[in-house]
Amino acid sequence: MLKKTKIVATISDKRCNEVFLQQLFDAGMNVVRLNTAHQNIEQAKKVVDMVRKVSDRIAILVDTKGPEIRTSSKGSEIEIETGDTLRVYGNPEGESGNGNLFISHVNICQDISKGSYLLIDDGEIELRVVENKGTYLECQATNSGVIKFRKSVNIPNTPIKLPSLTQKDIEFIGFAIEYDLDFIAHSFVRTKEDVIDIKKIIKKHNSKIKVIAKIENQQGVDNIDEILEHTYGIMVARGDLGIEIPAEKIPAIQRLLINKCLETKKPVIIATQMLHSMIEHPRPTRAEINDIASAIYSRADAIMLSGETAYGQYPLDAVKTMTNVAREVEKMLNADPEIKLTQVHNQVTATLARSAVRACSSLPIKAIVADTMTGRTGRYLSAFRGTVPVYAMCYNLTIMRQLALSFGISANYMNLTESRDSFLSDAIKTLVKNNKVCTTDMVLVIGGSFGPGNGASFMEISEVKNLIIG
Repeated sequence: MLKKTKIVATISDKRCNEVFLQQLFDAGMNVVRLNTAHQNIEQAKKVVDMVRKVSDRIAILVDTKGPEIRTSSKGSEIEIETGDTLRVYGNPEGESGNGNLFISHVNICQDISKGSYLLIDDGEIELRVVENKGTYLECQATNSGVIKFRKSVNIPNTPIKLPSLTQKDIEFIGFAIEYDLDFIAHSFVRTKEDVIDIKKIIKKHNSKIKVIAKIENQQGVDNIDEILEHTYGIMVARGDLGIEIPAEKIPAIQRLLINKCLETKKPVIIATQMLHSMIEHPRPTRAEINDIASAIYSRADAIMLSGETAYGQYPLDAVKTMTNVAREVEKMLNADPEIKLTQVHNQVTATLARSAVRACSSLPIKAIVADTMTGRTGRYLSAFRGTVPVYAMCYNLTIMRQLALSFGISANYMNLTESRDSFLSDAIKTLVKNNKVCTTDMVLVIGGSFGPGNGASFMEISEVKNLIIG
């Protein structure tokens, strides 16, 4: 049974040998994620080279560090007790200690007001701002702990003026373009301008790489409609989102964001702590299984593993667990051809895709076969969440890999042909050879009668044997 929900796995350069990656691919991994917060370009290149040795069907996603605030790396760690007072300064070169905490955001006093909260190290330490002194913030600790070097600082419900791209982000975007990678997932996207800034660089280099907007703060949620107009897809990054927003609101926000992506036919990835216990334990918790199932029931395109595959003790088991849960849940899912799509750029293709999914509910169709020059036909078919496997025949390797992120799409590369009959015959022969269909199966074909690149124009239903020439 073809797994329709895609799996993104974070891979570290410290563990990326060919055998390991092949095992993950065979177990159901579709996309490799590079976390640039913990890698330099040479380390990332090592992963890219090894992934490409394994398969040209594996998409590669570069996750930028994005604009962030961290505690200083100088001075000494600060041990605090509940009620202790700290002076917080905006100076990344400052030396913390003796009641002084230095953080990387130099304009902290201009952006933060009395009554705000600073959450340090993914919320492990909470500081309440009791006074803004102009040159520093006087804060009171609401819990005890140790403030360590280079730990994240979140400031909920407060718009922070930070540059969209850091110098490291720009370097990694250049790397992704040079090595013809598939996706850039940009962290802390707040407005459409954050996406546009990256797309300007991509356009300048005439690259096909696509931008995934990571939604991990309230601004991103509030501006999701304008962000979706400019991004290829989104990642619901529940780690920082769960720090910025009360935890009880996250499930509803996750559902909202998935629905927005369904309506705009944009891929959506659900990320963070999906199988966190499997970093150290061979079996997941029941809650984690339900979390994965909930994302799949909600019709997410992809689910993501982070530490589980980057440095966890049971990476292969984690991928197998996701695959097994996906296959079980997908048995219960129904097609949704009545979904109202927005941002429809080709009405004919959208109508054909909707009709194809409807036809599969009333006829014993075993597969949908479509050719696609840009991936658009595949994304329309994916949006309606059909129950029948969709085999997208692509004329470009990059487009083939980018469809690795779309629900229910199995993308394959084939040589460009001007003949409609040649496309049909070649595509069907490939599927028969790979045991995806047999000659007596009924299939539905969506293609174009006016040459590749002119969009879908016809739908045909037939037994496989009638479509093979020679």
